[in-house]
Amino acid sequence: MYELHNCLRSVFYATFIPGTILLSWLTGLVGLRSLQACMLMFLLVFVAFPLIFRYSVTLQRGILFLTFIKYPKGLDLTKPETVGLYATRNFYITVKDHDEDEDGVRVGVWHVLPRNAVERFKRELNVEDAVAEEPPLQPQDIAVGNGEQELRELSSVIRSEFPTVLPENEQLFYERLLRLPGGTVVLYLHGNTASRGSGHRSEVYKLLRNLNYHVFTFDYRGYGDSDPVPPTEEGVVRDAMMVFEYIANITSNPIVVWGHSLGTGVATHMCAKLANLRERGPRGVILESPFTNIRDEILNHPFARMFKHMPWFDFTVSRPMYDNRLRFESDIHVTEFPQPIMIIHAEDDKVVPFHLGYRLYRIALDGRSRSWGPVEFHRFGSGKNYGHKYLCRAPELPGLIRQFVQSYRDAVY
Repeated sequence: MYELHNCLRSVFYATFIPGTILLSWLTGLVGLRSLQACMLMFLLVFVAFPLIFRYSVTLQRGILFLTFIKYPKGLDLTKPETVGLYATRNFYITVKDHDEDEDGVRVGVWHVLPRNAVERFKRELNVEDAVAEEPPLQPQDIAVGNGEQELRELSSVIRSEFPTVLPENEQLFYERLLRLPGGTVVLYLHGNTASRGSGHRSEVYKLLRNLNYHVFTFDYRGYGDSDPVPPTEEGVVRDAMMVFEYIANITSNPIVVWGHSLGTGVATHMCAKLANLRERGPRGVILESPFTNIRDEILNHPFARMFKHMPWFDFTVSRPMYDNRLRFESDIHVTEFPQPIMIIHAEDDKVVPFHLGYRLYRIALDGRSRSWGPVEFHRFGSGKNYGHKYLCRAPELPGLIRQFVQSYRDAVY
């Protein structure tokens, strides 16, 4: 009965539009030319385009990664201060995709210093005016585990080493602070479109900075000022692993991975790879607006609304992307690494529907070992209008992040 129902539904959706057009002509509502134009439009939009999509890997990658969408216009990513991120180092890392890769792919990275470090070294960093315009740090932000005691004890020694931070010694200074014991590092993996300097992403960095965390963020290949190499799932995961490796090679402080939207797929895939390789992994993983896998996300995305009921949708869209390894199967990867997970999702998210994030949570609860780190889920009501991008504006979010990080920063799973 279920198969018959699906068959009848497929026939209905396949014939409804052309049938309506034909009926309009037969009843005299439209003329022959209009009939021909409408039928041609139907064939182009609902038949030709899906078929082109099926056989074009370039188009599949373009629709998934949306690297052609760039905003804000004219942003100079070498100057993070233009988006309010003073005391932020811009640099580049070369990613080798394999041992024989001589040139590699260059990706652009930002290292945002924590607020308490900026307060201590504002004169050396020449950011006194910018710091003066910020609201004062709250007492709860100066907490054990954020490196405050170590900063206090070693600030005079560091000042003697770096009386002024110049381009010539900037890397040494930032890495010196990163090595200080007691700190926490957050690696932020952004979603598709635009770059690491987009407005809503900068708000997240500032939130984490004010919690006194070092923040690393970068643009995958094909995004921002990283090399214009067409991205693939394996490629962007490789980019993330190399930035993670850079951080891990400098500091033994705990690293927390934060992924947003498409970045949640990158985060879970990277953590699964690190676990499989038995490499050092993060202490915790925060997934903001996650999905289960790309097939589910495409089926639920607003852009697919008029295509997904066509009987050839799976043949022309879902299956080809899977065959071309554009999968981002977080529903599988969350069961392959042991670190604690915190999922946050807004009920009014129109890009990645709320139920996909909750489904991923249930999969993680049921599929992970009992000896692994806990999984927690936090929903944000639709009346707050946070949508897909602005959970960072939720007043309760800093407390949730602080609690999650403090609970697991010293735990090893």
